[in-house]
Amino acid sequence: MPAEQTSSSPASPQTLTIPLTPARKWRAFWVCVSVAAITILDLSKVNVALPSIEAAFGSGSTELQLIVSGYVLTFGLLLVPMGRLGDQRSRRTLFIVGLTLFTLTSLVCALAPNTTVLLVARLIQGVAAGIQMPQVLGLIQQLFQGKERGRAFGLFGATIGVATAFGPTLGGLMIALGGPTDGWRYIFWINIPLGLIAIALAIFVLPATRKASRKPLQLDPVGVVLFALTIIALMFPFLFTTGSPSDNPQRWWLLVVFVLFATAFFAWERRYAASGRDPLIPFTLFSVSSFRNGSILQAAYFAAIPSLFLLTTLYLQSGLGLEPVFAGMVSIGFALSSAVASWIGGNIVTKYGRPVVVWGLVLVMVCIAGLVVTALYVPDAVTPYAMAGVMVIGGIGGGLVIAPNQTLTLADIPVKQGGLAGSVGQLGQRIGTAVGTAIALALFYATIYREDGKATDSVVFHDAYAFGMVAVALFIAFAFVLSVLDLTARKRRERETEPETDEDAEEPRVIT
Repeated sequence: MPAEQTSSSPASPQTLTIPLTPARKWRAFWVCVSVAAITILDLSKVNVALPSIEAAFGSGSTELQLIVSGYVLTFGLLLVPMGRLGDQRSRRTLFIVGLTLFTLTSLVCALAPNTTVLLVARLIQGVAAGIQMPQVLGLIQQLFQGKERGRAFGLFGATIGVATAFGPTLGGLMIALGGPTDGWRYIFWINIPLGLIAIALAIFVLPATRKASRKPLQLDPVGVVLFALTIIALMFPFLFTTGSPSDNPQRWWLLVVFVLFATAFFAWERRYAASGRDPLIPFTLFSVSSFRNGSILQAAYFAAIPSLFLLTTLYLQSGLGLEPVFAGMVSIGFALSSAVASWIGGNIVTKYGRPVVVWGLVLVMVCIAGLVVTALYVPDAVTPYAMAGVMVIGGIGGGLVIAPNQTLTLADIPVKQGGLAGSVGQLGQRIGTAVGTAIALALFYATIYREDGKATDSVVFHDAYAFGMVAVALFIAFAFVLSVLDLTARKRRERETEPETDEDAEEPRVIT
């Protein structure tokens, strides 16, 4: 495709209003990816601030849980509707709106006088993240094609991997700079200058998009409500699972409500589509095997990796007594190796395909096994250094999973549905994170409660870490099995569509 042409398909409901040179496309890309990194950082860096927030406000465990899980919940709720809206209207406008709201709510969080204000601001901050993130994926789909898109998703995966792994380190550093009481405010203050710079760059660098047709906006309000109730019913019981004996078991009844709402949502969307209108989620997306398998795989992966970071940080802080900043630094090797591997994976995935992801998952499983062996058998004084080394292997594997899988997942999706498809994948990641973290933490804390008083603190935390990591291993094993099955199916389809050889071909007929 010539550089002067737009990267959007002519049939796409959005086109770029001006031609883009390759240099401007990549500048727009880096603005988008930088904002995505800021958004993802707020998923992990706040975890290490909870003790400081508790000390500042005397917050209860439920309030502290909501400060983290509320962000995840509202983030997830907005992803699909905003992806749908971005596909129909201007992704650039929605991106700037979401980024502005995110910056303002970060200011409110930093100045919060009590837990209630902080909690409300975090909920709205999640809404802002849910508005801007789908536009990032949609714009990448729209700007790049072919191998260039694989390279872009490779860099996107590298940036997200670094942000995910560096979150605890950055949070711990801010607390160290600001002190144990008010250090948590620095975690939100840092978003303000970054947000203002990003807003200015977005205004001047991002390409304007326009709606090619004059069709009225279609957002399926009934579908939006049913979708929101479905996601809340699914995520709520997992977000409030801590492994404590005080957890209310009645919350699991919400999964029955989830099934009811999910059935109603599916039936409504089918009916809405049959009437000739655009549903919130076109279920035909899931008939594309690459999208279906890739979305499930990344949900399983994100059920494991954030849990791995959280369990390792908890073990190092609570079990070995490391300061938050030093506990977070253990994951730096994962971040750096993941960045390099994501770049490489994004460049080679168009040539080698799904095997890249398969081998990446193998390396992640090696990392999980290495971390557990280190916790159980390596002397405590050496454990942080040994874990940091093992994390490098996991980062290489993770880099070969995230970016290549993202490329394969969206490879067969039309550009006009890029924002929506990317949002569905992001929603799967958020649900996976909520479910995986809940299960891992439940195993971790349940072991502590069960063995409390029966063994030394050192043994208790070693066992708790090992049991929690069982959940992490099972999620990665599931992703591995799925990737192998997908690879086998791809090879079978390729064999079936191979052209016949000269020996096998029939004598060609002459048509007169």
